[in-house]
Amino acid sequence: MTHKSRFSVFVASMFVSSTLLSACAVSASPEPVVIVPPEPVQADFATCVINLQQKAKAAGISQHIIDTTVAHLKYVPRVIELDNQQPEFTTSFGDYFEKRVTTWRVDQGRKMMAKHQALLANLTKEYGVPGQYIVAFWGLETNFGSYKGSMPVLDSLATLGCDPRRSDYFTGELIQALKLKQQYNFADNKMVGSWAGAMGHTQFMPTNYRKYAVDGDGDGVADLWNSEADALTSAANFLQHLGWKADQRWGREVLIPQDYAFEYLGSKSVLPLTQWRALNIKQTNGQPIATADMQAALYLPAGHTGPAFLGYDNFNVIMRWNRSEFYAISVGHLADRINGSPELTRAVPKQPRLSREIVKQLQQKLNDAGFDVGKPDGIFGRNSALGLQGYQKQHGLIADGFPDVDTFKRLGITL
Repeated sequence: MTHKSRFSVFVASMFVSSTLLSACAVSASPEPVVIVPPEPVQADFATCVINLQQKAKAAGISQHIIDTTVAHLKYVPRVIELDNQQPEFTTSFGDYFEKRVTTWRVDQGRKMMAKHQALLANLTKEYGVPGQYIVAFWGLETNFGSYKGSMPVLDSLATLGCDPRRSDYFTGELIQALKLKQQYNFADNKMVGSWAGAMGHTQFMPTNYRKYAVDGDGDGVADLWNSEADALTSAANFLQHLGWKADQRWGREVLIPQDYAFEYLGSKSVLPLTQWRALNIKQTNGQPIATADMQAALYLPAGHTGPAFLGYDNFNVIMRWNRSEFYAISVGHLADRINGSPELTRAVPKQPRLSREIVKQLQQKLNDAGFDVGKPDGIFGRNSALGLQGYQKQHGLIADGFPDVDTFKRLGITL
């Protein structure tokens, strides 16, 4: 969940979702159906479990845990289904944002700020992270702890660790989860979370749990499932280690001039605020932006018809928690709203979801036109955005790198 960003207009549908929980939540059924994997899969998994026992022993896991837990790990077919699941449609910024920055989350976030006022004040003093950001992460990850996931973490990680696609990564996470169990004597059935192994109020993967979890309530255990104090303190500690700058906000909504040439756009175009001011980028009240000694990048998640944002250094920190620009903007704006700021000045436009097939057609058209965006894969990433921007410039379109109706029409693609 902590990888560096890549610019993408439709990044939310391609990267990790705002929470791994949202990708793995399964609707309850009065009569759960048990899916039995085919015999070859069972045999392969059984062999893998033997290997996992050896790796656990080499990593210092006790023989007792190996015998009582590792030897009895179960294959979870639903985990593989979810891991292999690719969305048929991309998610627009409007769909993503409006589902996450809601009136309920703002109101509940303010209640949580009041409830944990003293703790959050201490965390701000110790870690340099204002409370509204900690609460905003909490809100997006698990709805303030109301749903922390229900999948068995150890079984899920073992299932993924025994799948060749990302075996090394998830085997490593399983070992870290077993070390957590050993350190705190967690019961197996207590260790529940997302299908990919994220746990607790703030959805930490086991490695991050081990590195950054803090005992915030002083009971001797860093319990991210049951202690809100532990979870909030751990989030602050994590953000500090990711590089949070105490003297900066995340970014801000801005206004761009009508004649903006879109020469500088996205995470690769980082400029000092003095240069953004010279480009006539303004605050939402129409006043020039400040000229503090800070760097920023301009983001247009819904194209030129939607809101514009300058992302500062802390925007990149949020992206290290979850490498989605949609997520980072949502966290930042939710934090602002929780802290009393108004809604966005420029409304998020309603935009159609694009099928992966349409995106593939777009990519192929750009390649055919001489703008190399790589193999058409239906994922509109940074290369696709840059190629599209080049095409738009060449054909006199608004060159915001956003696939709008006019661009599709010019490319001869029917939506």
